[in-house]
Amino acid sequence: MFSQKNLSPQQLSATTAFIISLPFVIGSYFLQPAWWIPLVCFGVIFSASYGLILFMVQSFVYRKIKLIYKLIYQTKASKREDFYYKNILPQKSIDEVRKDVENWAHQRKAEIEVLQQNEAYRKEFLQNLSHELKTPIFAIQGYVDTLLNGALDNPEVNKKFLASTGRNIERLVNLVDDLDEISKLEGGELLLDKTNFVIQDLVKEVFESLSIKAEDKQIKMGIKKGCEVALSVFADKEKIRQVLTNLIDNSNKYGKTNGVIEASVYKIDGKKILIEISDDGSGIAEEHLGRIFERFYRTDLARSRKVGGSGLGLAICKHIIEAHQQTIHVRSTIDVGTTFGFTLESKKE
Repeated sequence: MFSQKNLSPQQLSATTAFIISLPFVIGSYFLQPAWWIPLVCFGVIFSASYGLILFMVQSFVYRKIKLIYKLIYQTKASKREDFYYKNILPQKSIDEVRKDVENWAHQRKAEIEVLQQNEAYRKEFLQNLSHELKTPIFAIQGYVDTLLNGALDNPEVNKKFLASTGRNIERLVNLVDDLDEISKLEGGELLLDKTNFVIQDLVKEVFESLSIKAEDKQIKMGIKKGCEVALSVFADKEKIRQVLTNLIDNSNKYGKTNGVIEASVYKIDGKKILIEISDDGSGIAEEHLGRIFERFYRTDLARSRKVGGSGLGLAICKHIIEAHQQTIHVRSTIDVGTTFGFTLESKKE
């Protein structure tokens, strides 16, 4: 027995034709009790009813359904689609068609939600970009106007103003460079030069390059005890240097005075190496963790801009690690500290 909810047009037509034919067959038998008369009557009425009902269903109901499918796919029907509409679609039950339409509606809803989310991110990105550009530009404009209005001849301020102008120009250049790099990363234009190297050696090099900044806040940097055994990874060394520099520099900026920054390295499954950079700084609130790798996203606008940076560092880190087909994550607790971690492929033999 077939379900009434899943009747195909043929089944629906046959069922209706049978119900229509049955009274005529019974009536003809009582009028003329010969077995062949009801049989002929049934055959004629059933065939005529079946053909007429099927024609009506396919011509009117499924013509509308065909239009619905065309609207769903939003394309001009090709020969293959025409064959589908003429031969396959009429075989479907109304319930199957309903499910197809519901699936399409769910997909459209999901697409609209993604577009709305992307639109919100786009607006926020443009607002942040505008602010990041205007801050150094207005500063440069102010210094230059002051110099042109007479301060240029004052030796006590002209060098100071020119130095400040230079710093803001450097900030603009760094911002443009970061924007250019992240555009290439997002466009899949990053070419990786992968080699085998000891990850602890690279961490030590980055610690050394940032040691002056760390000394200003008396922050101690080192590799966690138990993680000193050399582990080799297969990756683009200079790109990973950039990732480590960004992460350790962030830990310096937001770490507490007399704090500690530790690097941990673990072999996790024979194929991957986990690298973590931890600090005991102010930490990041839980509501920010899901967006920390977005372009220009800042957990504390005033403080973030005070310590400098383009706001693109973590986004660049994320793209570099993903270009290596690996993952990056963050764990953090307010007033306890933050740990950034990422994986890399183990040494290639």
